[in-house]
Amino acid sequence: MAKLVIVRHGESVWNLENRFTGWMDVELSPKGIEEAKNAGIKLKEYRFDTVYISQLIRSIHTWQLIQSQLQDTRTPIIYHYDDTQIHAWEHHTGEVAKELPVIQSKLIAERYYGDLQGLNKKDTAVKYGDEQVHIWRRSFDVPPPNGESLKDTLARVVPFFDEVIAKELQAGKTILIVAHGNSLRAIVKFLEKISDADIPNLEIPTGVPIEYELDAQLAVIRKNVLT
Repeated sequence: MAKLVIVRHGESVWNLENRFTGWMDVELSPKGIEEAKNAGIKLKEYRFDTVYISQLIRSIHTWQLIQSQLQDTRTPIIYHYDDTQIHAWEHHTGEVAKELPVIQSKLIAERYYGDLQGLNKKDTAVKYGDEQVHIWRRSFDVPPPNGESLKDTLARVVPFFDEVIAKELQAGKTILIVAHGNSLRAIVKFLEKISDADIPNLEIPTGVPIEYELDAQLAVIRKNVLT
């Protein structure tokens, strides 16, 4: 039996300011820092085989704050999955058993919000109308101007999950993913077999670990929200 734990990063400064963030590299708010630390406290006894993070600082910082609370004393080593040259050079003959591999990839980054990035959500609704902004934010396959729809986000997240992370889970490993609301919704959709119509209604709270126990076919045996 495998275990997968997913954590959406703690609240960011732009979450607090009600702005579209997407791929802008925005730090955690004070509340987000506390959320990440609390997630680490809830996970303190876990021993993860691999951790997956995005390239964005709110994902990286959330993981670092989680790691600071773990009883696991192994040294985290970041592997840069997307950079072919760097990744090819990331090997050594040292004491791997004393290290925790942390795989960083833009493939599990947040949905790209295109022309909306940085805009206040309420002000955008005033300019374009509540209905149009709701469609951009919540429809499955309608992207914001020059951005990604949720469907587009799934198209990059799910293959990475299926080809890389799923293999570790099928081997019975315990995996942690610290990522973003929409990239994690893509993974949850895949695992829980949520329909295209229903997935826009799923909300993943910031800084709350969600644990899945999975069988060898990645069917969900148990889901536990660590509140």
